[in-house]
Amino acid sequence: MAGFTTARDLGTEGAGYADVALKRAIDEGIIPGPRLMVAGRAIVSTGSYGPKGYDHDMEIMLGAEPADGNDLIRVVRDQIGKGADFIKIYADYRWGREGEDQPSFTLEELKLINEVTRSSGRVMVCHAKSKEAMRRAVLAGAETIEHGDFIDVETGKLMKEHNVTYFPTIAAVDMISQYRGWVKGKTAEPERVTIKKKSFKDAIASGVAIGMGGDVGVFPHGENVLEMELMVEYGMETLQVLRAATSVNAKAFHLEDKLGFIKPGHLADLVFVSGDPSKNISDLRKVTFVMKEGKVVRDDK
Repeated sequence: MAGFTTARDLGTEGAGYADVALKRAIDEGIIPGPRLMVAGRAIVSTGSYGPKGYDHDMEIMLGAEPADGNDLIRVVRDQIGKGADFIKIYADYRWGREGEDQPSFTLEELKLINEVTRSSGRVMVCHAKSKEAMRRAVLAGAETIEHGDFIDVETGKLMKEHNVTYFPTIAAVDMISQYRGWVKGKTAEPERVTIKKKSFKDAIASGVAIGMGGDVGVFPHGENVLEMELMVEYGMETLQVLRAATSVNAKAFHLEDKLGFIKPGHLADLVFVSGDPSKNISDLRKVTFVMKEGKVVRDDK
């Protein structure tokens, strides 16, 4: 209803394969919703992800499935078998000695994951914030990098060289900072926000393909436009942001033969808004009409 007819879900954060079930319910017409591309549980290295500190007699489902070494082969295949459209990896996590982001898989492990994933016709996508984790993920064959809080021009150029698309998730950093007490325009800008602004500008300067994905769920579903507003605020041209959410995303998701463009042979996913979002990106919030695959799902006459 907010005008986003396709969405990737990059891990259920402890909800098992609920995303696979939700996708199926939408595809079968049981409930309305965007077409979904889902990752299932996602994969993280043992010991790096929370919650932590429970007794051994308690089994707590983590936000991602832990696996290491050759066991990664089994876990990747199991997730594919249970309905994952792609394999999502946490290439780093906040498990450094001071709680900083550090790589959580070796380059060889990431290459193994990618080899098994590719053999199924799927792709590997990676959560990575640190430069070293991004480097390893790119060299291992990741097709998208999520977050990239510490991306610089050099890393962006490496990603461009390997045809990797960067998803900055600016809104997640912005909103988490607000949840922790930051009042925009009134209190001092948090360091992580300042870092994000610089890294996003470096990404633009590097020429890497930049897609649009804000880590919605950290903030409310239906408010997805927030990411696009912040991309403009942080220095990206408005038309480039519109392309990021349409043609760039379609190519990154291997859907460019069906979506992302308005032309013959493509699915009729159309959105009407009041105003002119090419001049004011926030006009995307003024949705009046949504069509998915030629079927009208919203029409504010």
